[in-house]
Amino acid sequence: MPIYAYKCGSCGHAKDVLQKISDAPLLDCPACGRANFHKQLTAAGFQLKGSGWYATDFRGGATATAASGGAESATATETAPTTAEATASTGGCGTSCACH
Repeated sequence: MPIYAYKCGSCGHAKDVLQKISDAPLLDCPACGRANFHKQLTAAGFQLKGSGWYATDFRGGATATAASGGAESATATETAPTTAEATASTGGCGTSCACH
């Protein structure tokens, strides 16, 4: 259930209320009793969990990859061709052309 922020336009009383999405909005201020209690527009707070999200996979750059990949990551890095080797093997046009 979401938490909605309400504020009274008359007295300025503010309150956070836990409500279902289908519940009718509150109208009467609990502090002054006037029917000037309105929902405020607030930023939604949420956290993405699981693999594949920024907070778990990409933060820290190479550190996260080395920690999760271990020795396999180091081996893959060592066997990758350098830019000069890749250019020489592709005829000087690089790997981004349509012929490779």
